[in-house]
Amino acid sequence: MGKAPGRDVVVMAASAGGIEALRAVVAGLPAGLPAAVLAVLHLPPSGGRALPGILARAGALPAAPAGDVEELRPGRIYLAPPDHHLLVDGGTARVSRGPREHGHRPSADALFQSAALTAGPHVVAVVLSGALRDGAAGCAAVERRGGVVAVQDPAECAYDGMPRAALAATEGAVALRAADLAAFIVDQSGGPVEIGVPGRSRDAGTIS
Repeated sequence: MGKAPGRDVVVMAASAGGIEALRAVVAGLPAGLPAAVLAVLHLPPSGGRALPGILARAGALPAAPAGDVEELRPGRIYLAPPDHHLLVDGGTARVSRGPREHGHRPSADALFQSAALTAGPHVVAVVLSGALRDGAAGCAAVERRGGVVAVQDPAECAYDGMPRAALAATEGAVALRAADLAAFIVDQSGGPVEIGVPGRSRDAGTIS
């Protein structure tokens, strides 16, 4: 077992009622965040083109649609392009028009599972407001590989299906207000991360 730098891949997902929560999280992330942030939002194929500007104005991090085989850099937000899955492949982002998952493209599970596979314990997965259960299987995969999971407190969500499904699918996920999730991400990205501990879900203190 060894130590490695902090969790440097942050994956987030939101659906119905999640745009404001996503803005609240982004607003609290500092310019020097030592992690790349990748996010998916369930929107119609023709929607979401204004989202990069909305998030870039909300906080200190630049936000833009991810390009295929684009190098991931810390302190940036990579968004799933409309009607495309966003995936993590080593140190790069990939975009794909693969089959819909849970009726969605982009899908939270597609992003989270790819991140778990390629980055293991270096992943922070965050699920925000949304209906149904996209993201639950991905959160379970992240936790199995040693990453950590947090969800927006279902009590404050406009739609609590996705956060509740993620909580049910994991053992160590924490539920926090949207305004507190940024502090959780910053804390986790500061490391160090214990590696070689399969299934371990957390190795840092709870943000209150």
